[in-house]
Amino acid sequence: MRQFMLPDLGEGLEEAEIVTWHVNEGDRVVTDQPLVSVETDKAVVEVPSPWSGRIARVFGTKGDLVKVGAPLVEFAEGAEQDTGTVVGQLDTGERQAAVAERPAEPAPGRMLQVLPAVRALARKLDVDLNAVQATGPGGTITRADVERAAKSLAEAGPAEALRGMRRAMAQRMAAAHAEVVPATVTDDAEIDEWRTGEDPSVRLMRAIAAACRAEPALNAWYNSGAGARRLVKRIDIGIAIDTEGGLIVPVMRNVAERDARDLRAGLDRLRADAASRAIPPEELRGATITLSNFGMIGGRLACLVVVPPQVAIVGAGRIAPLVVAHQGRPAVRRVLPLSLTFDHRVVTGGEAGRFIVALKSDLEWTS
Repeated sequence: MRQFMLPDLGEGLEEAEIVTWHVNEGDRVVTDQPLVSVETDKAVVEVPSPWSGRIARVFGTKGDLVKVGAPLVEFAEGAEQDTGTVVGQLDTGERQAAVAERPAEPAPGRMLQVLPAVRALARKLDVDLNAVQATGPGGTITRADVERAAKSLAEAGPAEALRGMRRAMAQRMAAAHAEVVPATVTDDAEIDEWRTGEDPSVRLMRAIAAACRAEPALNAWYNSGAGARRLVKRIDIGIAIDTEGGLIVPVMRNVAERDARDLRAGLDRLRADAASRAIPPEELRGATITLSNFGMIGGRLACLVVVPPQVAIVGAGRIAPLVVAHQGRPAVRRVLPLSLTFDHRVVTGGEAGRFIVALKSDLEWTS
């Protein structure tokens, strides 16, 4: 027997969730035939067969989590030689150091004052005593406290384990929070002079490209382990897209060299692929800076999360009319709020300030 292990699908993935099997035990397959679809942190990926042969055994069923390196399929004797197909292999010239995902440190526990009978009741009702509000004398947790907590849990419904994109988001946000030293600057861009029908998303992408040219320090990757910064010439913008399953951030490549029509077509394609969970893994890697256009949903300003190895993220808030000083007089103008969160380990306040000035200027420029 010869076993095929779940390969690394990219970016240090530790596990994947089985979505559907395309083969059954006893089937004969050929090299590169899809074996199984698995859900990674950002996309559903088909895993192809590395060999031709007969499937003797499959490991796991729909919904199971499979660790990278764990058996996925067992072939009967006589499987043909590996043709070299590697899932998720990256061009080593494009690979950059990614942050090792590590769980957040648990919060220090408080000293619980609980009688043995009350502790036994909590175990029976599956209540976490650390989440119970104590009302007894001297901070003691009473039977009534545990029963009240159990009733609240029952009314809230069953606990739902995070899977797929939401689970990966929790891990990455915790890792980013543990490593990055964030700072945020904000400003407003007056956009009253925009042409009718102006595309805000395209204007934002082009303005970010202009700001990166003016202040290259924010279009960069930082390897904290090596203490080394890499300024990147090409501007590849990660576009934060809200989906039902969670946040997904595909990458718009080479933004500075593309015209408005091409950018709009590319953005529409990325959003459609994100909604259908059909984005190839390679389109989720290598962003040099990120745009979160959260104002399409709501909100004005935000302290955003920088995900290493990137060093900056731009936020665009809700466009709204505001009273501002215009040509020395109060006037009602359409305003686009801007937020820039940056990694202060690598980016100085002056660099961030020059970047947001260039960003604002490009957005306010009219032909």
